[in-house]
Amino acid sequence: MHSNRSDTNMRERDEERSQFVAVTTITDSQAIRSVDFHPDGNLFAVGSNSKTFRICQYPQISKLRHDQHFYPPSVLCKRTKHHRGSIYCTSWSADGELVATGSNDKTIKYMRFNKDTNQLVGQEIELNMHDGTVRDMCFLDNSSTKSRLLASGGAGDCKIYVTDCVTSMPMHAFGGHTGHISSLYSWNNTMFVSGSQDQTIRFWDIRVNEAVSSFDQEYKPGALQKSPVTAVCVDPTGRLLVSGHADSACVLYDIRGNRLIQRFYPHSAEIRCIRFSPEAYYMLTCSYDSTIKLTDLQGDLANDLASVVVAKHKDKAITIRWHPTEFSFISTSADKTATLWALPQS
Repeated sequence: MHSNRSDTNMRERDEERSQFVAVTTITDSQAIRSVDFHPDGNLFAVGSNSKTFRICQYPQISKLRHDQHFYPPSVLCKRTKHHRGSIYCTSWSADGELVATGSNDKTIKYMRFNKDTNQLVGQEIELNMHDGTVRDMCFLDNSSTKSRLLASGGAGDCKIYVTDCVTSMPMHAFGGHTGHISSLYSWNNTMFVSGSQDQTIRFWDIRVNEAVSSFDQEYKPGALQKSPVTAVCVDPTGRLLVSGHADSACVLYDIRGNRLIQRFYPHSAEIRCIRFSPEAYYMLTCSYDSTIKLTDLQGDLANDLASVVVAKHKDKAITIRWHPTEFSFISTSADKTATLWALPQS
């Protein structure tokens, strides 16, 4: 831990980190809600309210400069009427062989992807078990057993469905939430976490048919201040949970210690998405206040945390994703763009 850094050094580093530049931008006819990197980082998939689905090339950023002019990315694959409604979420499997999308047409589609040709191959599979908008999803892959599961949730019956993507059959329908599910996140092969409009956060284990634990009003009095949960994420070690809320709060929890660490307010409007960096030294948050902020987690997490604006959109920021290995990220917005941001080398 580096809690003894001087304020001056910290300010200088914050200033450096805040000078992300736009590398490449997709412009659409409608709001762009979803993006996800291919696990090898060479591609990213983007889904829009215009029903358009794209797979784009991650650009070469090794020679990026401050005065760089951003440009459209190379689109390798494009489907214009991929769903009958807006695409709300997009997710790659851990091996990059499947990519899935969820929509307010109440369906999920998943497709095989050929990395050699950079194209979708074979027949797409459509899942119809949801009775409302599919707001988020996450793959749970187990390479040792070759199983590939997809957890999905959203509006409607407030259930989380876990589908076996080999057979296309639902394995579980997890009940428990009483409000729309806004966010799902998995950090290992068997566990995932969900955040809901019902103001609760629940942990699920696919080996048992119920929530294994939850953070809510009864469990942690006053912890959520009765604000809907809009985003959840867990660090790669499974020790730290962060949630984002409609009242603009970020809440950090020690999962193993079963305790609230702190609540802070980096934004001035609802938080829509949260992601830890791959090493969990930093955290990105995006908000309806149109900004993306970077929070430094390299100190005592119970102390005040420094958050700096690293990117801005012209309208609500909706989704963010870190690149799997490089210090860059993509954000999507109601301003009809998805932008890749990175730190210049010179």
